Amino acid sequence: MTDDRLPSHIAAVRRFSRFYTRRIGLLHEGLLGGDLTLAEGRIIYELAQAPGTTARRLSDELGLDPAYLSRILQRFQEQGLITRTASPADARQSLLSLTEKGTGVYGTINDRSRQEIGAMLERLTPVQQDRLVAALASAEALLGGGAAAEPRVPYLLRPPAVGDMGWIVHRQSVLYAQEYGWDDTYEALVAEIVAQFVRSFDARRERCWIAEREGDVVGSVFLVRQSDDVGKLRLLYVEPAARGLGIGQRVVQECIRFARQAGYRQLMLWTNDVLVSARRIYQAAGFRLIEEERHHSFGHDLVGQNWTLDL
Repeated sequence: MTDDRLPSHIAAVRRFSRFYTRRIGLLHEGLLGGDLTLAEGRIIYELAQAPGTTARRLSDELGLDPAYLSRILQRFQEQGLITRTASPADARQSLLSLTEKGTGVYGTINDRSRQEIGAMLERLTPVQQDRLVAALASAEALLGGGAAAEPRVPYLLRPPAVGDMGWIVHRQSVLYAQEYGWDDTYEALVAEIVAQFVRSFDARRERCWIAEREGDVVGSVFLVRQSDDVGKLRLLYVEPAARGLGIGQRVVQECIRFARQAGYRQLMLWTNDVLVSARRIYQAAGFRLIEEERHHSFGHDLVGQNWTLDL
């Protein structure tokens, strides 16, 4: 680039920056109409994606001054948004995770962001949307992001949003029909489990985690109350295209972590012996097979299995 072109290019980048910050509301007092600043919202986002991270990693990842970050984290702790636990690897470091309240704040931010960006994109035709996405990908790659710098975690975990439950029923039914030949009675079972979760949801003792990658739902799991002392893991699934990223192991660990926080003494789950990959995840997490029983369900002769994990 010659020197005489550089000033005009600088002006163009600055013009776009002013336009985009105004369009997405970064100049507002609170992020997305809420009480958080942009930096605070980004910290909440990072903690939702990587629970158990440290302040040092957050500081490095976000390029924030450690003292400034420390003040924000202290305020979050006072507000009940995060918890700190001692790191088993380094007693000088604390592991940071969102509380139930913090997860709710993240869910609100995520929903508002999706709605605002969705409203912006709806003004464009599908062809224009494709052009915009391609242009943004080019800008990211040219400025040092994109494929040249793989994201630290190539997916995110979030609470369910409107439409997710129907999608879970649809995708689980289709995948298990394709991979195991199960009939529509399995779809009926999944629909019953999901409907019961929505109708009787207990925020203190139950959770659903949605794994999302590049805007698409690629997996999920439920933790429901079986009794005062026992939680039940249900409906773990991962899309074929997203397998190998560690999503199954991650969501099972989230179930275990939350179950301990909620005061359960044991986790249980029911599966079938043909689901080999899922069984390996349960075994690696410490679950023990305690019972097997032959049954005819979903159009096939199967061997059902009960697994438990003492907490």
